[in-house]
Amino acid sequence: MEEKKTNQSHRRKKIVAFIVFPVIIVIGAAAIYFYLQYKKTHISTDDAYVDGRIHTIASKVFGTVKTLSIQDNQLVRAGDVLLEIDPQDYQVKVKEARAGLETERAKLTQILTSVDTVNKQLAQIIASLGAARANLKLQEANLHLADLEFKRSEALFQRAVIPKQQYDQAKTAFEVSSAQVRAASDQVKALEASIETQRALIRQTELGIPPQQAVIKQNEATVQAAELNLSYTKIYAPVDGHITNRTVEVGNQIQPAQPLMAVVPLNQKDVWITANYKETDLKNVQPGHKVKITVDAYPGKVFHGRVNSIMAGTGAVFSLFPPENATGNFVKVVQRIPVKITLDSTVDPDHSLRIGMSVQPTILVE
Repeated sequence: MEEKKTNQSHRRKKIVAFIVFPVIIVIGAAAIYFYLQYKKTHISTDDAYVDGRIHTIASKVFGTVKTLSIQDNQLVRAGDVLLEIDPQDYQVKVKEARAGLETERAKLTQILTSVDTVNKQLAQIIASLGAARANLKLQEANLHLADLEFKRSEALFQRAVIPKQQYDQAKTAFEVSSAQVRAASDQVKALEASIETQRALIRQTELGIPPQQAVIKQNEATVQAAELNLSYTKIYAPVDGHITNRTVEVGNQIQPAQPLMAVVPLNQKDVWITANYKETDLKNVQPGHKVKITVDAYPGKVFHGRVNSIMAGTGAVFSLFPPENATGNFVKVVQRIPVKITLDSTVDPDHSLRIGMSVQPTILVE
């Protein structure tokens, strides 16, 4: 009797096993099938982090930090003064440059005055030349008249019509007129020579204008450079953001291009996700695909975004030491390609995404 019960029990177990095992196999196969289908349309990775723009602040001039207007992690607005370098040395250089510029401008004024003076002298000489030429014509007319009188007197004297005294007077008048013509002619020639000399002097004086103007432009550039350097003693925030990585204190000596701090904006347009997906997962991924994002720092909070772009190369290629596959010891490794994901909505102030946070994005492939 007991043996019969035992056989019946074994028979029931076999029946149950024949029924349960196929059900389990079917359920497992279905689960695997749906999991594989899910993985095809939900591409996920945990090799991702919050990325964004980092505005490194550096000085354009060297000097000593006079004032520091910010604190660590402080929110600043674009145009806010971050720090000021002691401006005294640069103020002195501005004064020196301006004084040099005024000196060179005074020299140019002196040259222009000289040019104006010699031009006026030339005008006076030209006017004198006109008067001298008119006087020469007058003296030539007088000489012509005296010549006629002398010839007439000479003819009358030879016929004893006039006394010798009258003849001598005519001769003397002719000689005086001749001398006056020669004097007037010499004066004209002298004035003409003076005009050429004066014009040469004008040209020589004017030659000093372009070099002096060039010197003035050079000094103006020096003044502008000095004023720019003075303006660089105040460093302003380039964008709205938070102060991070501050390495400067009041009294520090700083050099040009030395990193002093960073301004990190946390706006939607300045923050994105960089996700390093396996190359085998990106077959069907395209820009515009929706993305669900979870952040380790905010469990249960889901952010939404879209695929913005896929990098043109793998991360290894752009590393400090890219792989060299021609060395003979090549080992094939699945590469990861960075994908940029932008956020759809404005960043929640209660759930700020800070650069470097770990995230897990899931691309919904359509």
